[in-house]
Amino acid sequence: MAWLQILLFFLFITLSYSQKHTIFQGQNLRVGEKLESPNKEFRLEFFSLDANKTHYIGIFYNLPSNMTLFPDDYRPVWVANRNNPIPYASGNNLTLDGEGKLKIIYGRDSFVLLSSYNASRNSSATLHDTGNFVLVELNQTLWQSFDYPTDTLLPGMRLGRNFKTGQVWSLTSWISEDIPASGSFTIAIDTTDVGQLIIRWNESVFWMSGPWEKGTFGNVSRISHYDYVDLSFVSTEDEKYVTYSVNEPQTLSRYAIDVFGFIKERGAAGPFGVCFYKPSPGCVTRESIGCPIRNNSWFERRPNSVSGNRFRFGNNNMSLFDCKRQCENNCSCAAFNSITATGTGCEIWSNVSILGSQSQSDVFILDGERDLVPIRNGSDANVPSTFSPPPASPPAISTDSTPKSSQRTSIKWWIWLIIATGLTLFLGLSSLCYLLRGKGKAKATALLLLNQTANRSKKRKIDKKMSHEVQLYSLDSLAMATNNFSPGNKLGEGGFGPVYKGELPDGQEVAIKRLSTSSGQGLLEFKNEILLIAKLQHTNLVRLLGFCTQGEERILVYEYMLNKSLDFFLFDSNKRELLNWDTRFRIIEGVAQGLLYLHKYSRLKVIHRDLKSSNILLDADMNPKISDFGMARIFGRQESEANTKRIVGTHGYMSPEYALRGIVSTKTDVFSFGVLLLEIVSGKKNNSCYDSEHPLNLIGLAWELWREERALELIDATLIESCSRDEVMRCIHVGLLCVQDYAKDRPSMSSVVSMLMNDTRQPPPPPERPGFFIERGDQRAEISEEVVRYSINGLSISELTAR
Repeated sequence: MAWLQILLFFLFITLSYSQKHTIFQGQNLRVGEKLESPNKEFRLEFFSLDANKTHYIGIFYNLPSNMTLFPDDYRPVWVANRNNPIPYASGNNLTLDGEGKLKIIYGRDSFVLLSSYNASRNSSATLHDTGNFVLVELNQTLWQSFDYPTDTLLPGMRLGRNFKTGQVWSLTSWISEDIPASGSFTIAIDTTDVGQLIIRWNESVFWMSGPWEKGTFGNVSRISHYDYVDLSFVSTEDEKYVTYSVNEPQTLSRYAIDVFGFIKERGAAGPFGVCFYKPSPGCVTRESIGCPIRNNSWFERRPNSVSGNRFRFGNNNMSLFDCKRQCENNCSCAAFNSITATGTGCEIWSNVSILGSQSQSDVFILDGERDLVPIRNGSDANVPSTFSPPPASPPAISTDSTPKSSQRTSIKWWIWLIIATGLTLFLGLSSLCYLLRGKGKAKATALLLLNQTANRSKKRKIDKKMSHEVQLYSLDSLAMATNNFSPGNKLGEGGFGPVYKGELPDGQEVAIKRLSTSSGQGLLEFKNEILLIAKLQHTNLVRLLGFCTQGEERILVYEYMLNKSLDFFLFDSNKRELLNWDTRFRIIEGVAQGLLYLHKYSRLKVIHRDLKSSNILLDADMNPKISDFGMARIFGRQESEANTKRIVGTHGYMSPEYALRGIVSTKTDVFSFGVLLLEIVSGKKNNSCYDSEHPLNLIGLAWELWREERALELIDATLIESCSRDEVMRCIHVGLLCVQDYAKDRPSMSSVVSMLMNDTRQPPPPPERPGFFIERGDQRAEISEEVVRYSINGLSISELTAR
């Protein structure tokens, strides 16, 4: 009987576990497990969309077997980490830790934070039958997935805004059908007196519903394909939102914004918002671009292969709709399609001929294009040739290699001659203006762009949230937050200008960075940081909350980092003792994960170009966050390196090929990371001298000690008792690999993370001679403030400073 009791016990445990719908404090949800809502209508689990390369956590409908299903029914209705995919691994888990924070854990203690609330008492996270994943503490809701929708609206969810809390509910499309990262389209409610739904493509209005009248919107004849859907509009002093309900139980219902910007209702094109294929009520007419053929023609999706002159864009983060806009803005474009199997990237054609065979993927062809000449099966067809115009040129498509099978051209040769002549004159005049006006012209252009952004935002209302949750602040609100930028609120000063601590009206503490008029950095860096960091989301990147461009002011608002920057502790003889080895190793790991995200997993391939200890900020738990993206460079997914005449960065952290020849690549950041890693291990600055006879910098000292098998002598004396010798040796080894003289010898950040985690099957290779490891004759005293120098050829170098 004992064995029967044991069997029944394990059976009870298995059944209980399989029906789990709640995670309690201290528990995990591992890969292969799932939460199910009490009535089994929804489930939450790990999933992958790219052949088990990355992991997401999502909520899905549990699909009944007795119902007609659509392909979209199998898609997640909510994705927790849509912009932060994690490496696929069996050890990944969703956890509610001892502090009540909801995290996705991966790798060696790396995580994506979903909820930052601290729960001092028992907390739990439950998946409800509404599809809402709710974190509660003693029956008080701390966080819920319904407040952070992705692309899907479920019954009971809201589109709108809570004016008391500032909470905004909106939907953002996927970047493609197979990648859930935030795409180009959003739908939200206009919270002005008009009270209508608006779909935007980036910042441009794409479709408007018209005002709410008599139970519907002006441009929407019917709300749903189904009779059981009831839409409601709620407008009070505290909040304004749209929601809907269904009056039939056990009904799969969802509205989702598609990658083409229209609303889909359970797999079918919704009854409103369709502007991609044909105009419908509410579609906003775009401005004419001087191409008459575009005004009355629309693109048709066809399962055909095409032949003609082809141009392929280097940015693989473009959505299919972004590709359509590129085609529309090129008067010779007759067809377009995505590049990757996941539906991103862009290629466009001119002088198109349709091949008779069916294609594995659809091609979007200009409907009514007169030059579409079908080619019979078996006939000769020209293979499209990939070509690229000069980087600074618009994507105009050459017609020099027109297929013989095409009997007519849609644009006469003399029109091309006029276009080419006009383009040549335009480029010549532009170049002349740039040479005459120089940097003043660049600054004026940046100022114009920023003022245009500010003016558009002011029309919508000061302090209203913009796309990607970046907010435009008024100067008055920031002056109030910082006690009128008082010296007592000043945290420090860098190349950009002074940084102040502030407190917003809702009690949130922020760091406010104010551009100084004497700053070597300027409007271009300011604009670059706003446009770039708003699209990046990772636990090891500092979060930009907003900005201000009022009058002559240029201000950035960041989340406040309680423990300032890494150099504040690392190079202070008293404070460095607060950095024990576990903390330092966690900082090394976090910075490596942040760089890996920038180089490989973010929507944009980003080279930071100014990675250094003062740009590593530390939160209350001493977790690192990479900051200051004013110098960052965006790369195309297929782009590996580039040349630049304007070299920016900090002396001592720049790689040889970048400092001397202007060659920038991901290996530029790898070199900087290697220097930073050696500084963290040793507590020494790279720019100081450590040998009286042969003035060695830190890289040189580490290299000499490594060759003499005395590498452990590099360890900071305060770490002798707390450090793991194996981890320290591994870090020194990885650091020397990162600072090797030749970029091709340096590891990628993927390899760096694997080596730091000791996940490699083979031991790392021995390091070769590092770059810039001896500095003869440069024994200048420490400089009291950061200086940016611009030479005649555009060189910009920041000297390392003590703070």
